[in-house]
Amino acid sequence: MVTTKNSRTPGRPRRFDPEQAIETAQYLFHSRGYDAVSIADLTKAFGINPPSFYAAFGSKFGLYTRVLERYNHTGAIPFTALLRRDRPVADCLIDVLNEAARRYVADPTAAGCLVLEGTHCNDPEAREAACDLHTAAENSIRAYIAEQHPQDAVRLTDFISTLMSGLSAKARAGDSLERLQETVRLAGLALKQLLPRDAGHTFPVGHRHSE
Repeated sequence: MVTTKNSRTPGRPRRFDPEQAIETAQYLFHSRGYDAVSIADLTKAFGINPPSFYAAFGSKFGLYTRVLERYNHTGAIPFTALLRRDRPVADCLIDVLNEAARRYVADPTAAGCLVLEGTHCNDPEAREAACDLHTAAENSIRAYIAEQHPQDAVRLTDFISTLMSGLSAKARAGDSLERLQETVRLAGLALKQLLPRDAGHTFPVGHRHSE
């Protein structure tokens, strides 16, 4: 009989994959919220027992930090790509809001932003971890605005942050993409008024601006 490297004895449990478990946990935390997901929920979803869970992740919070790290690299809004120096600031901020709206409703069973919703956790450690990521995002937006409009950086960052929190909450409440985009459209009108398209904006030498 010829055997292959991938063959296994019938009935043998599938090998535990920590990365797959983190992906599964991300969905559970996103869809239900951190506080509502128990260790029993996680071990059942992973197909392992509690000792194996603790050996792999240390604690529920330990797993959550892994989930946040994964989300930050695979699911979070790509601020670096969207906040461009070769386009007007208002246009880029509108792009961020539109991208947020699309991502927040992409999966109706796990709507909104995992990080923003995590900032409301009852668990203090989990809440602090989510708040740290949220603050880092705010800092990125503030620094970007300050390069062109330093006098407006704080208030516009507060404006964008408030809008994103609202979009996340509305997405979790079941609002459609069209409704979120209408909110973004109205916000865009305000941004265009506050930051006129060509006021003080210059493009890098040799770089052509395109819509």
